[in-house]
Amino acid sequence: MRLLEDQKFENERAIVRVDFNVPLNKEFQVTDITRIIAAKPTIEYILSQGGSCVLLSHLGRPEGRDPKLSLKHIVNEVSRALEAPVQFCDQTVGPEAESRALALEAGHVLLMENLRYAKEETYGDEAFAEQLARLGTVYVNDAFGTAHRAHSSTTIIAKFFPKKKCFGLLLAKEVNAINKVMKDGESPIVAILGGAKVSSKITIIESLLEKVDHLIIGGGMVYTFTKALGGSVGNSICEPDLCEIALNLLAKAKAIGVEIHLPFDVIAGDDFSNDSNQKVFEANNIPDGWEGMDAGPQSCEKFHKLIINCKTILWNGPLGVFEFSNFAKGTISIGESIGEATKSGAYSLVGGGDSVAAVKQLGIAPKMSYISTGGGAMLESLEGKKLPGISALTN
Repeated sequence: MRLLEDQKFENERAIVRVDFNVPLNKEFQVTDITRIIAAKPTIEYILSQGGSCVLLSHLGRPEGRDPKLSLKHIVNEVSRALEAPVQFCDQTVGPEAESRALALEAGHVLLMENLRYAKEETYGDEAFAEQLARLGTVYVNDAFGTAHRAHSSTTIIAKFFPKKKCFGLLLAKEVNAINKVMKDGESPIVAILGGAKVSSKITIIESLLEKVDHLIIGGGMVYTFTKALGGSVGNSICEPDLCEIALNLLAKAKAIGVEIHLPFDVIAGDDFSNDSNQKVFEANNIPDGWEGMDAGPQSCEKFHKLIINCKTILWNGPLGVFEFSNFAKGTISIGESIGEATKSGAYSLVGGGDSVAAVKQLGIAPKMSYISTGGGAMLESLEGKKLPGISALTN
């Protein structure tokens, strides 16, 4: 890995691919600045070394030049985060964009317009990437959230900087965090996988079985495994056509000495709502008319004892419908257990959109060792895939 510290920036104009795909409200105000703050150390480092920054990002999935998704809406928030003025160019490539970039003085920052206004960006168009490359003299990728996309600004552009490309501080931290679990994790290693469907996690489970000692299954996936084992799941979410695959995964885990842990009690509701009636059932004995919506108290106790004795912890996906406060206890309990283990010296990594949202919403984020900023990129990393944005920097 060529790190930021390995590259000289004095009198250089750094093209920094950031991930400022932030949420906006109806007044076009940024409602969560996490991703902007995450890119701040890289930008500040380049400026402190005597360089300037041309920031590239996308926002949403615009069809053409959609004014609602213009990056002009976030300029003030970026300026506040950096505590410095940020210039804005309403073009991404072309004569005006190049002129504005060339005029940028050391210590200054220029934010370009939404990359996805040009369809060539997502196509990975080489000619478009070459135009982007004209904006700077060095390329820095600090956008882990898009590293799994072979887009012009994340992958193709790197070939125009064969000796002057490097990882941003955030991207390097993300890669190191994943490696701490997937390559260098200290045993015992436990992975906690939640989410609604087995179908979306099959390849992740298969990959993790090669790396971990324990695998806790939570969320809606529980009921496909439970049904496969002959249990009654009532009205719970379930994928009956994947029962055979679930059994194969259980058999594979047993054969290689990995323990898969399923909840043995669940909190169920008689309707999919926060105010539904609640009852605790054995996970394999949920009657018709009831839907499993959270891990039960005995399961949480069992998982707690396991987690606090592990040295490396990966958490991807909540254990229940955490959006409903009455069914968030299992997710809170897991978070508290991970926090306790982390305080005692374990390394904990949280990744994936729903689990990150859960730890933030429930106020337990500070208790984790590292929280990933990339949803899809994190998932593909866990599947063992090589991310094109990473490969482009190391080739």
